[in-house]
Amino acid sequence: MTRLPLVIGMGGINAAGRTSFHQGFRRIVIDKLNAQARQETFVGLASLMNLVTNQEAGLTDADGNVINPADIESIFGQQILDGTLIRKIEKNHFDPDATHWHQKMNITPTDKIITFELRARDLPNPVPSSWIITELADKKVSVEIPEELTVMHDTYRDNPIKAAGQLPTGFEPAELYNSRYQPRGLQATIFAATDAIRSTGLEWDAILDKISPDEVGTYSASIAGQVNDEGLGGLLKSRLQGSRVSTKQLALGLNSMTTDFINAYVTGNVGKTFTSTGACATFLYNLQTAVNDIQAGRIRVAVVGSTEAAITPEIVEGFGNMSALANEEGLKRLDGTDTADHRRTSRPFGQNCGFTIGEGAQFVVLMDDALVLEMGAKVLASVADVFINADGYKKSITAPGPGNYITMAKSVALAEQVLGKEALQKRSFILAHGSSTPQNRVTESLIYHNIAECFNIENWPVAAPKAFVGHTLGPASGDQMAMALGIFSHNIMPGITTIDAVADDVYDQHLNIATEHWDCPDMDIAFINSKGFGGNNATATIFSPKVSLTMMEKRYGAEAMATYQQKLTSVEQARQVYCDNANNGQFDLIYKFGEGLIDEEQITLTHDALSFAEFKNGITLPNQNPFADMV
Repeated sequence: MTRLPLVIGMGGINAAGRTSFHQGFRRIVIDKLNAQARQETFVGLASLMNLVTNQEAGLTDADGNVINPADIESIFGQQILDGTLIRKIEKNHFDPDATHWHQKMNITPTDKIITFELRARDLPNPVPSSWIITELADKKVSVEIPEELTVMHDTYRDNPIKAAGQLPTGFEPAELYNSRYQPRGLQATIFAATDAIRSTGLEWDAILDKISPDEVGTYSASIAGQVNDEGLGGLLKSRLQGSRVSTKQLALGLNSMTTDFINAYVTGNVGKTFTSTGACATFLYNLQTAVNDIQAGRIRVAVVGSTEAAITPEIVEGFGNMSALANEEGLKRLDGTDTADHRRTSRPFGQNCGFTIGEGAQFVVLMDDALVLEMGAKVLASVADVFINADGYKKSITAPGPGNYITMAKSVALAEQVLGKEALQKRSFILAHGSSTPQNRVTESLIYHNIAECFNIENWPVAAPKAFVGHTLGPASGDQMAMALGIFSHNIMPGITTIDAVADDVYDQHLNIATEHWDCPDMDIAFINSKGFGGNNATATIFSPKVSLTMMEKRYGAEAMATYQQKLTSVEQARQVYCDNANNGQFDLIYKFGEGLIDEEQITLTHDALSFAEFKNGITLPNQNPFADMV
């Protein structure tokens, strides 16, 4: 019997806001929400962006004035909308109008000698042999150089790329816990993993009491590692900028650190730890391994995700020089204007000129169906499978290839086998990779077109999160997962509102690529599709909570499900407490630095098992020969 991996929690942060309880999704479709949901969304974003704080008297502004939640939109509404989703790069990242760099200058002496003074301590060591040094007063020296001198001069340039999908203005994860000068991506990881775990409504220790401690897994990665100054970014440029490399930059810069931080500071995990990178499909790469481990019974609970905080001048220039990012001139040409629209730089399946980089962290908590039943966990979705295929031989490593045909076809065929033709043809939708490049809009739409024809699907809904939050690289398919869960919950299909019309070269005959948000019926199936640089293709088949619960009832029976519903009541209450607290800016981040350390002297080892003082249950050692028929 194959165990069903169920999504029982999802949390994170991107340009749309907090992920749990579909807050980020609600920001994207804000104009389609009812009055109560709209108010909750504005209150949650106002708290997240530090526009209001929660005091004993209620929500207050920066001057201490108490504000009625119903008035948040009228007071801060436009500021909240302007400070979320894709927008001009803010100066906490870098100034796109005056981006710092070093101009190389070759200075030639006019009178045969270049002469200047400086402090003796600032002389290079060793001093070049051609330099003539004369000691002066006050520990200074005179330097005479009888040849050409090459120097790097501090200067600034106008960056041709000015927009990104940034975390909401005013949100600083470092301020929510003792972040100890950690890279921004790891700060976001602590926030996102906490958000996902707390959104379950279950205490982590209560979960561990039900299982062996090695039946937990953490699966996560960043593509580029931590490229901010506190990580690899600072490591690579510190000496060239005249600074010292810190003791933390190398260790904290590694792409596995998101996994390591969750194990060490959030969950205390001693079970499986796993890091896999697959370019833009990284979230799905890690999800596939977690799903396979749950299906095989190797683990019962998984924290899965990805984090990227790569809005730096170096990363932006790297993608920009590949002609991959939408730049000012390209956007102006598309619109026939003298001013680029920084809110509409990402235009999947429309007339576009490149993708828009984003930052974010997305995590899900998975649990097998038997444990969900036992604990009464809330079911948000289930993951039937994740398919990954490469492209084969290529001329250009960044060009698309046939791998995505395979992943999409397998995912669609599986959905048809499990739920039937009607569910596939009438109640499924696609969360497209939708990178917003001219090449992607053609190649990706052609895949959907051909699969729709093969499986007799008409008017197949296609949504594209990157239109709103940009391309977050590693977590991009996590953004797609968050949107899928939002669609299941709210019955709203996000249109691609950043385009005026679908481009003429898009194969949309069988597709429904809307330019406005629209109310959709109950959906059963979501296909999360990712086409990554280098031939990293992945597609996940996701079933709605309604379908997932129906499948569970068929396996366990109506009586077991009735008992489950009773347990779910108290879990829902705990979930609502966290939702209310988070909307008021009370996140209570889990960061157990130096807490709960395992006493290795208290470990008990027998021939059959390991036991720990800190865990209720022990770890059983292998007690059967899996190769008995071969030896």
